[in-house]
Amino acid sequence: MKEACGVFGIFSPSSDPKISKLVYYGLIALQHRGQESAGIAVSDGRRIKFHKGLGLVNEVFNEEILDELSGQLAVGHVRYSTTGSNLFDNAQPIVVEWKGKTIAVVHNGNLVNAKELRVCMTAKHVTFRTTTDSELLALQLLESQTDLTRACLDLMKIAKGAYCLLIMDDQRLLAVRDPKGFRPLCMGSLNDRIVFASETVALDTVGAKFIREIEPGEVVVVDKNGLETLMIDSSTESFCIFEFVYFARPDSFFKGKSVYSVREMAGRLLAMEQPVEADIVVGVPDSGTIAAIGYASQSGINYRMGLIKNRYIGRTFIQPSQKLRSLGVKLKLNALKDLVRDKRVVLVDDSIVRGTTMSQIVQMLRDVGAKSVHVRIASPPIRYSCYFGVDTSDRRELVASVLAEKEIERMIGADSLGYLSIEGLLKATGMSREHLCLACFDGSYPVEVPCENTKYLFEKG
Repeated sequence: MKEACGVFGIFSPSSDPKISKLVYYGLIALQHRGQESAGIAVSDGRRIKFHKGLGLVNEVFNEEILDELSGQLAVGHVRYSTTGSNLFDNAQPIVVEWKGKTIAVVHNGNLVNAKELRVCMTAKHVTFRTTTDSELLALQLLESQTDLTRACLDLMKIAKGAYCLLIMDDQRLLAVRDPKGFRPLCMGSLNDRIVFASETVALDTVGAKFIREIEPGEVVVVDKNGLETLMIDSSTESFCIFEFVYFARPDSFFKGKSVYSVREMAGRLLAMEQPVEADIVVGVPDSGTIAAIGYASQSGINYRMGLIKNRYIGRTFIQPSQKLRSLGVKLKLNALKDLVRDKRVVLVDDSIVRGTTMSQIVQMLRDVGAKSVHVRIASPPIRYSCYFGVDTSDRRELVASVLAEKEIERMIGADSLGYLSIEGLLKATGMSREHLCLACFDGSYPVEVPCENTKYLFEKG
């Protein structure tokens, strides 16, 4: 499961020499949401300047670059590609000019009707510089003959899928969240500044005070005159449950709920639903650590740090091929022999996607002398692809879509395998099914989805 993107924006009523550094720090806090590219755009009230590049935030920016990006308003982005390859042109912000107007757009999400929108724009002789759906959104806004605020409301009537947008012209900052609210977006204040971010942890990092979440179907406009809010009629929210399971940092909050507490409760409920006799509970760092703590607390089995993570290796999901991913697991994790040897181990993680990583970890524990390895997963089996801002595998590569639970158990080499039920996960979040997207588990998509994988849709010859 590959991360969604992260967005961060800030408006200051006067020129702010620190604005680009505040965005930089906000993006550092959101780095877990995307590690392929990063970028920042700023406006001094007259024109937009920007810098972006491939790599981590601290690889793309330095002190000199940040000093040149001064102004009153700014937006920033960290990317993991869900539509379009990891190319420089596809990095964000997307800065576009049309009929004398310039805007910068950052986008977290994925459109399911991007193909249709691109056909319509191409018929109007629009030239595209990227292969992303984010550029589609930006050009659609500029192509509108109305004010930018009205254009955002009109956009929500035709754009289908997931999108949290921060849009900046030379004097205004706008925040937009799609009518289903698939992805998170919140608002805060920092003295006289207004701040927007994908997660509350980014507000914490820059010292901003949380105000509220942007509602599904809402447009928030900030300019020198203050703050204005507009809404379109939105249907039932479909917030992505995987924000709680994996994507978000544990110190973030959604819907007033701590991500940490949801993951710990998921581990507790997993212990109740899938008990087993064992000597120690071990979490896969860092994805399974909190659920493992919950499992240990509920079951009374001792929690031990049986796996050590090399903090200087990025997430294995970043690797572009299965061969490199396999090498990444060995570089990233090592088992503590003295803790694991001759022990019956409960191995806890948040999810199984392909199953190859889990099979290597199970074998690693056996190689250092584990007596038995019982795998417990703090979410239901992932059987369906995501089309709403998460780069999941083709469904044929999702192990739970092609193999039964006992077959997966044999494939990963575990003595037993147990998943948390959908009902258990819902209980952990404290939210009702009607307000969450569970499509990756049950195949019930909140909006109609395309039949084909859309990541490289605009790169096919």
